[in-house]
Amino acid sequence: MKFINRLRPLLVACLLFPTILLAQGNTVPATGGLTLEQCVDYALENRAAVEQALLDEQIGNRQIRANLSGWYPEINASFGGSYNIKPQQFPVGDQIVTSAQRYSSNLLFEANQNLFNNDLLLASKAARFSRLQLEQQITNTKINTVVEVSKAFYDILLTQEQHRILLVNLERQEKQYNDARSRYEVGLVDKTDYQRAAITLANIRSDIKRAQEGLKAKVAYLKQLMGYPIENNLELAYDYTQMEQAVLVDTSEVVEFANRIELQQLQTQRQLLELNTAYNKWSFLPTVSAYINYNAQYFSSTDLADLYNTAFPTSVVGLRVSLPIFQGLRRFQNIRIAQLQEERLDVQIEDTRKAINTEYQAALANYKADLTDWRTLQSNLELAQEVYDIIKLQYDEGVKAYVDLVVAESELRATQINYYNALYNLMASKLDYQRALGNININP
Repeated sequence: MKFINRLRPLLVACLLFPTILLAQGNTVPATGGLTLEQCVDYALENRAAVEQALLDEQIGNRQIRANLSGWYPEINASFGGSYNIKPQQFPVGDQIVTSAQRYSSNLLFEANQNLFNNDLLLASKAARFSRLQLEQQITNTKINTVVEVSKAFYDILLTQEQHRILLVNLERQEKQYNDARSRYEVGLVDKTDYQRAAITLANIRSDIKRAQEGLKAKVAYLKQLMGYPIENNLELAYDYTQMEQAVLVDTSEVVEFANRIELQQLQTQRQLLELNTAYNKWSFLPTVSAYINYNAQYFSSTDLADLYNTAFPTSVVGLRVSLPIFQGLRRFQNIRIAQLQEERLDVQIEDTRKAINTEYQAALANYKADLTDWRTLQSNLELAQEVYDIIKLQYDEGVKAYVDLVVAESELRATQINYYNALYNLMASKLDYQRALGNININP
């Protein structure tokens, strides 16, 4: 009951103020550590590049609507007034006639409606492809976000693991340094053993400092990619066992060019260029519009105050047809330019297909090579640990020299670090291979 009583104020607050819960949808995840999936999902919602792409889509949609607004009627109003300092006069027989009033004014209302316009027709047909182009740009940005965030995540894990290995080595080296100094003080060995241990100890501490500083920069980079608040701590959650199980992919899969967003964007651009060519071919068609106006005119020959006493209105409704007859061969040149632009894009599409194939082959080769390196270092790590344990035991028994122990320890440390380097390279190669296939998942 006490637990329920403690929860009652919170439940009441949730019922009375549900917006408090909704407002927390954009807050930083309050977890002990973010997994890779959570980092990627957060980046897809908050990264600056993604937000800019979404804003570009909104801007593009507004531009499309602005281009299509020409199909709606346009209504304009204008007002004018004039004072004739010297009205025009001309003789009629024996009399001098004044042709204009001293004061005049008019108020004009006019409405125009486009009935057929080649520019508006092009805008109407291109709207669908323009929207598709904006969506594809968002997809491309999200694909890059998934790959870049994942690589930055793995890079931090690599540095953290290197730091952990160095700390373990530091603890072990400090013990060896103390043992070597104690042996020297009792006269069992000369001072070179603990001097070598001191040198190794100093090198390890330097490596630890370098790893710590490098980790700060890598965490800042991941925060930037994610759009994560710089004042908040970023803790990562990971399981190396799961990572090792997730390194394998199907290397027999063949690249499907249609899955690549780069080619999809070029195909959309190709359709827009086809519309542009058709537009130039049909540029000889007339522009047709209807209009109606109402013009109220006011005149006074004596006093400005009497100008608006009487109105002389006129109203007209009509049809305008504008037909281009000769444009100095500009239409022919525009058509040829549009056709050449299509040909140029065809060359780019074919070159992009070849580039994608090269990227796929390189990514597959790198993945296979990194997989071999990782498996080799797996077995090397076990051997290096076994060699170190044996030499350490032999050194403790006085069979091996201290220099042999230093070499074995250096080899073990290098093998450990190389193993995690290989694991990071393998995960990065896997991402490159999946991107080359067009298999990057961008749906949270």
